[in-house]
Amino acid sequence: QVRLVESGGGLVQAGGSLRLSCAVSGLAVSRYNLAWFRQAPEKEREYVGDSQWTGSSLYRTYYADSVKGRFTISRDDANNMVDLQMSSLKPEDTAVYYCALKDPASSGSTRADSYEDWGQGTQVTVSS
Repeated sequence: QVRLVESGGGLVQAGGSLRLSCAVSGLAVSRYNLAWFRQAPEKEREYVGDSQWTGSSLYRTYYADSVKGRFTISRDDANNMVDLQMSSLKPEDTAVYYCALKDPASSGSTRADSYEDWGQGTQVTVSS
């Protein structure tokens, strides 16, 4: 059974930084797409970014325009983990953040319904 567990959420002031971690168990994450999504109250789940296998022993990361240049995704396949480093946080970044995993053969890396496995989420609150 695949299990994803996020940690590292909390309360931070605008302009601050926070690092989220996601630990995966039940399979080896090598070559799988690992993504972060977020969901604010009364809003749909929103794509934040993902790490994709490109072949040739390389991964490439992609980000939503709203977080590009401020957020960084890093993965550690040896330890089955993916992190989300968030900097220059804004109040509009307030949301529950989720990590997700999907088979690289399937399409739609920015769509939540493309992902098969999810964590329970961790709350990030940015105060102004």
